[in-house]
This record gives sequence, structure tokens and C-alpha cells, in this order.
Amino acid sequence: MPHGLPRKIRLAFILQTVLASLAILMGGYLVSLVIKHGLVRSVLEDEAGHYWQLYEASAAQPPPNTANIRGYLVPTGRSSLSLPDNLRPLAPGYHELVNDNQLVLVDQRESGRLYLVFMRSQAERMAFWFGIVPVLLILLAIYAVSWITYRASKRLVSPINWLARRVAHWDPRNPDVEELAPARLPPDLQGETRQLASALHSLGVRVRDHVARERNFTRDASHELRTPLTVIRVATDMATADPDLPPRLDRSLRRIQRAGRDMEAVIDAFLILAREAEIEPQSEAFDAADLVEDEVESARELVGNRPVRVDILRTADLQLFAPPRVLRVVLSNLLRNACAYTDEGRVEVEIGADRITVRDTGIGMTPEAAARAFEPFYRADPTRPQGTGLGLSIVRRLCDRFGWRTELTSEPGVGTSVSVIFL
Repeated sequence: MPHGLPRKIRLAFILQTVLASLAILMGGYLVSLVIKHGLVRSVLEDEAGHYWQLYEASAAQPPPNTANIRGYLVPTGRSSLSLPDNLRPLAPGYHELVNDNQLVLVDQRESGRLYLVFMRSQAERMAFWFGIVPVLLILLAIYAVSWITYRASKRLVSPINWLARRVAHWDPRNPDVEELAPARLPPDLQGETRQLASALHSLGVRVRDHVARERNFTRDASHELRTPLTVIRVATDMATADPDLPPRLDRSLRRIQRAGRDMEAVIDAFLILAREAEIEPQSEAFDAADLVEDEVESARELVGNRPVRVDILRTADLQLFAPPRVLRVVLSNLLRNACAYTDEGRVEVEIGADRITVRDTGIGMTPEAAARAFEPFYRADPTRPQGTGLGLSIVRRLCDRFGWRTELTSEPGVGTSVSVIFL
């Protein structure tokens, strides 16, 4: 499960930790700035105010001189030559001398000018202990809490992940549902997860039974439907072998033979659609024209007394290696549709170098109807009694099954053209 719940939880915790770390680091940086520029300045201003109070009481009061602060006093009217060179050009106010590693407050009063110098290294030390160290401790605490929470969350979702892996490995044709049987579930699978496992087990059992029923039905239907068709074929073959058979009866028997072959082809097509994709029907090399001629002959009988011609136009030789019965079903459905929706005119089957096209001069379809023509049970003209709306749907499914492409063009009142392109 590359995009499963555990991965999402992991990404959520990583994102949360990164955002919290960035916020805390930014806070630590701001704290260090406040210490260096706010707290130190406030301390120097308080120290300057305290010194001037002492100076007013006694003019002999020396400037502050401690481990952290150095003070210099220039009385009014006196020269500033006694000051260090880097302090002389400074105007009253707060200054940061980066090159000299100093923070300087210049306080101007009537009595003189006071210079208080605070070493930047001391401010940075304060920022480290009161800003960076607390930030690092908070970050470590966040990382520890996030890791513990992630481990706990991972344990909570691990049963779901276990279930997902088991179901992902199921074979749809024969799912191994017994590994989710209640007696075989891990002991730590409790609560809602156990209910989900039970529901998946029940679903898997139903799927397995359904697949078995479909498989049995396919096998039994193939056998049971072929048996009477074999009897019909043998009986008609024996009957047509009689040299004294009347022509009218001979035509009827041959129609029965063609209908029997069509039924066998339809059964094969349905079985192909019902089987698994890796089970391929028997293919053989054949000339498409021979098959087209048989289907056109059957289509002429569907026309009856209507003024409709059913012709073959052969523009190229088309040799195919495919299941001939499948192509027979495809052509049979296309011709049946063309004849059913053509009241007069022509139905033509064109054999090209890579395709077979069935076109007619029937009622045609609107663009909306043509877009839905391959949908099951859809009929362009529901008032016509012929058909159930499954013909083109079967054609599309069979063509997709064997990698053939279908193209349909139609115009109301002009006709319809359907091509089967063999890729």
C-alpha cells in the first residue's frame, strides 16, 4: 500500500514536526534578537538612569565599571579625547558595533555625556542560555512526543494495513478467504477492525461462490446447448443428402443448418465473454471473404420481400488469423441491425485491407443516438419490433476482447456505417 493509511500518518507527523520546528526556531531567533537589542538596551538605560541619580548626589561618582558593563563620562565642556577611538563619533542613542563586538548606549544629559558599553559576546551568551537552549529542549520534547505518538498511531492502524495486504493478494477467480476466518485472525485484531475482517470474509465467500456458480453455468450451458444443436446439424446433413429432396424443402433445411451454425457461433461468443481474459478461444487462418459470403447469404433471407439489396464489395484481400466464429457473430449482428433498420435501398459489406465495413441506407441515427449505440439495451428507434438493443453491445465487447477497433458513423435519413478494424 504505497499510498495507504500508515504512509499518510507518517507524512502528517513529519509535516507537523517540521512546521513546529520551524515555528520554534523562528521563536528562538526572535528571542535572541529581543535579548540582544531589547533586554540589553533596557538594562543599559536603567544603569544610565541609576548612575545619573548618583552623579547628581556626588559629582565624584565614577562611571560604571563591572564584569559586563564599561562606562565612560564626558562632562559638559570637556574634550572627548579620553574616550576610546571607536566611541568618539557616536551620537546619543543605542548602537551596535559589530566589528568591535560591542553594544553601546550614549546617554546625553545637561551634566555631560555617558557612554555605557556592553560586550556583544555577553549578550550572545545570554541569548544562547535563555533563547537557544530552551528552544532545543522544546524541539527535543516535540520530537520525542511526535515519535511516541507516531508509534502508537502506527500500532493502531497496523491491523487495517494487515487486512489491506491480505485482501490485495486475493485472486479474484479464487479468493483465499479462509485466512480471514474468525478462528484464524490474530489476537490483537479487535473491535471495529475485527468486524471489518468478518465483513470482508463474508464478502469473499460470496464472491468465491458467485465465481464458482458462473464457472459451472458456463460449462453446463456450453454442454447442454451444444447437444441439441449437434442433433439438428446431423439430422439436417442426413436430410440434405437425399437426392430426391424437393427444392423447397432443401432450402428450408439449409436455412436450418445456417441458423444452427449461427447459434453455435453465438454460444461461442457468449462463452468467450464469460471466460477469463487469459483463456483464448481457438484461432485459425482464413479468408474473410468466405465468411462474409455466408453471412450475407443469411442476411438476404432476413430482408424478405422488402426492396433491399445486400451486396459485397471486395476492394482488397483480407486474410485473418482469429477465431472465425467470433467474427461470424460480429458480422451477423451488424448485418441483422442493418437489415432491421433499412426499409428500402441497399446494405453493403465492404472488405478492405484491414477492415470490414457494413453500411446501409436505413433510417440512420442522430449524433446523440450514435454516441449511445453501443450501450446495452439501447435502441435508436424503440418503435421497431426487431431487436433487443444488445447487438452492437455484443459487437463492441467482442471486438475489445480481441483488440479490434469499431468505428460508427451515421446520419438521420441517410444511413449508418460500422467498421471493424483489425489492428
